[in-house]
Amino acid sequence: MLITLAIVAITCVVSLIALNNSRLMNDLILWPPAIQRHREYHRLVTYGLVHADFGHLLFNMLTLFFFGRLMEQFYTMKLGTLGFVLFYIGGLVVSILPTYLKNRANPNYHSLGASGAVSAVLFSFILLQPWAQIIVLVVPMPAIVYAVLYVGYSIYMDRSGRDNINHSAHLWGAAYGVAFTLLVEPRVFGHFLAALSQPHFGR
Repeated sequence: MLITLAIVAITCVVSLIALNNSRLMNDLILWPPAIQRHREYHRLVTYGLVHADFGHLLFNMLTLFFFGRLMEQFYTMKLGTLGFVLFYIGGLVVSILPTYLKNRANPNYHSLGASGAVSAVLFSFILLQPWAQIIVLVVPMPAIVYAVLYVGYSIYMDRSGRDNINHSAHLWGAAYGVAFTLLVEPRVFGHFLAALSQPHFGR
């Protein structure tokens, strides 16, 4: 779990510094004109190193810490030492691309936070352990139940546009997590279906 801890540590340090350093925040955040005009493609990744506030950072990093450990083991076994890094960076890029392409001519658009990549990690985990118990706002529930609620809520909020959260990135991150995991190890799908057929709770 060293890589998971390294990602969490780097993200926390950079985010906390950026919260008090507007220049650093502006250099890392996803801002379409910087990519379109100045080809600052690094922003498609570095936006995941900065967060809107401490609560945003804490929620993402706790989720990454708890679910990233298993997925780091999985991707290290399948792709080598840097397998999880590849998966995580891919989650950052893929989850934001649709939103970026939609807003590439919008100078007022900004996006930040690792939520898309964290969604990829979470849904990849759900493929491996769909009935694992997770805690959501102090309420325990099976991971697969949370996945259904999460997708439904994200679709609803994305269509209603009632807040400033990029729910589209959450959905694309989740889809990427599932697709990439099945691409790396197609047998996971059979394992997932078999696990679904044997529901259990509280374990």
